[in-house]
Amino acid sequence: MIYFRPLRFVSLSFILQGAVCVCLSASLSHAQADTQKSSVNTPQMRAELLAHAPQGVTSGPQGAASSSTVWVGLQLTHQPGWHSYWKNPGDSGLPTQLQWTLPVGVMAGDIQWPSPQRLPLGQLVNYGYEGTVLLPVPLTITPDFKPGLLASSLPLQLKASWLVCRLECIPEEGEFSLSLPLKGSTAINTAAFDAALAARPQAWVADKASRFVVQAAAVRSEPPVLSPAEGVGNLQVTLGGLPSSLHGKTLDFFPETPEVLNPSAPWQQAWQGSVWTAQIPLSPQRSQSPTPLAAVLKLSGADAPSGPGWRIELPISGGWPAVATRPAISPALQAALAANASSGYAPPAVSLGLLAALIGALLGGLILNLMPCVFPVLAIKVLNFTRHADDHRSHRISGLAYTAGVMVSFMALGLLLLGLRAAGESLGWGFQLQNPAVVAGLAALFTLIGLNLAGVFEFGSLLPSGLAAFQARHPVLDAFLTGVLAVAVASPCSAPFMGASLGLAVTLPAAQALLIFATLGLGLALPYLLASFVPAVARALPRPGAWMDALRKLLAFPMFATVVWLVWVLGQQSGIDGAGALLAILVSLSAVLWSLSLRGRLRIVLATLLIAAYGSVIWAVGPFIIQLSEPNGTQATNHGWQAWTPGKVEQLLADQKPVFVDFTAAWCVTCQYNKKTTLAHAEVQAAFEAKGVVMLQADWTRRDPAITAALAQLGRNGVPVYVFYKAGRAPIVLSEILSVQEVRDAIETL
Repeated sequence: MIYFRPLRFVSLSFILQGAVCVCLSASLSHAQADTQKSSVNTPQMRAELLAHAPQGVTSGPQGAASSSTVWVGLQLTHQPGWHSYWKNPGDSGLPTQLQWTLPVGVMAGDIQWPSPQRLPLGQLVNYGYEGTVLLPVPLTITPDFKPGLLASSLPLQLKASWLVCRLECIPEEGEFSLSLPLKGSTAINTAAFDAALAARPQAWVADKASRFVVQAAAVRSEPPVLSPAEGVGNLQVTLGGLPSSLHGKTLDFFPETPEVLNPSAPWQQAWQGSVWTAQIPLSPQRSQSPTPLAAVLKLSGADAPSGPGWRIELPISGGWPAVATRPAISPALQAALAANASSGYAPPAVSLGLLAALIGALLGGLILNLMPCVFPVLAIKVLNFTRHADDHRSHRISGLAYTAGVMVSFMALGLLLLGLRAAGESLGWGFQLQNPAVVAGLAALFTLIGLNLAGVFEFGSLLPSGLAAFQARHPVLDAFLTGVLAVAVASPCSAPFMGASLGLAVTLPAAQALLIFATLGLGLALPYLLASFVPAVARALPRPGAWMDALRKLLAFPMFATVVWLVWVLGQQSGIDGAGALLAILVSLSAVLWSLSLRGRLRIVLATLLIAAYGSVIWAVGPFIIQLSEPNGTQATNHGWQAWTPGKVEQLLADQKPVFVDFTAAWCVTCQYNKKTTLAHAEVQAAFEAKGVVMLQADWTRRDPAITAALAQLGRNGVPVYVFYKAGRAPIVLSEILSVQEVRDAIETL
């Protein structure tokens, strides 16, 4: 008679599923830490809060009893072709706005605006900045600032809004936070602040001959609605005593008050010796009458880089004419925003209804069971079936608990995603595997499961008998936690019908969005739930026996295959050093577990030595795991692929080139399957080449807010996503599971 020892591997799914919770907690804490962030990335620009306090927050011998000044600023780095605006935006636009939340006793001054540049746009002329600009702000630390006894830093919070424009205009905003050390030095941004403060216009005191004189046109009974050519009056400018470096040169004149002068109207300027004169038309929509008028004078054209400019402030002679009624928004800006809303690059309207999204989520969850990333958990469920072949009640209870674990986990993950997005995070489905710590934790988890299944150790020999027998006492909770484990490994995958449903979910109210996530979980758990209520499924399995031990060891290999995949994913994030470090840690962990399975004095000696070695390995190489490496762009050179960057699609479409974008990630198993079976297929590559399609790859392995925003424009929230673009046509989004014929058919329509 063959003696068969009952399997104890599922108790591992309780003990180590706690590790999944730890991994998800690490992801949450990582994401929450990121909400205390100093930068915001969009496809159009990067905005970052910088600080400059080389002497710390307090300075001088009196310390906190005396006032001091530190500098902070919002640095805007524009993508090529995009710009933001000065305090007076010109014909259209809106200036950047900063709202500070500061401790008592800390006061923020005004933005120290660098001198602007003229930005012609068709018939309009705007004032603003391209490239990189830092908007510095002085913070005054008054004697009223009383940090707590244990406080070591000064917390700063900023809510900023800006308008970024090219041919279209996009309002954007962001929330930022920083902590400045009270005593330590913050001087890493010295060069940036020195350059920004040097770019401010220099104060200039006018001589007695300088004046601003308003010459009004004939008075009208109605508010002026004239074209720039008709004119409503002029500002006559006479400035003497200007620096000799300006004499004889062409100058630009930037009034600080908006809607006073007409930026796009032709105007005259001349030099009479050392005196500069100009006649500048008033704005037909003038809504303000500043007295005095402040303006910035700057070299124009090819001479512009020679200096930051000069600021002058003079009283107005002659009196302003009646002002026009100020519109709620400038006609030029309103036209630009309307054009952007009707352009081909605006986010497509989501036509998917809630009912259709729920059906898509249910079908997507069902198909998710066929994705390779779910196979390891299904292996555990198969063994559960074999253990209770004749216990129908246990089957039903286990099925219900597993379903509850899956649905609750999906809703919790969805709630976390919605909450972080509401807090300003640019996150998408599968965001937890963009954190190397979570990837490493899951690799350790599946290594332990695999070793247990392979018989290297039993939990009964490692844990107290009461804890090791937990499964027998609490099978319902154990099944529930197995559902948690299923979501941990299945959530990065995207199956057909899931993409549109998840894309809609993040735009809906929380209750409706959570309903979609719960339905997705129901779809994933449904096959096992139905099987647990159908006795024929259990009866179809062989009786428990020695074959179960062989099956158990066989199913260890899917676990090890999952570890291989996770190590590869980590290598994409942290480089070869990170992957090697993880392998070293996993080998050390395996050795420790083996030593704990020994008996007698040998166990004590070896386990002590190996645990010490394990700790040394973690201390020596652990930091390599969480240290992100620079993207190597390997995919950009394979088979003609180029790396996707913000604005590149638009540039290619402007050149009348069709574009195909592969939104992918290393942790997305479906993405890798499609890449090997379809996108690298010779027929597909030949079709791309025949039609001149430019192939771009948007790698989302690591968090990239620009890619997240691009996915949102397509109504998607996860990968894979495959899109064809052609000038003058709406984007064509393909299915999640590609076929050669589907791609070729789409190419033929270009």
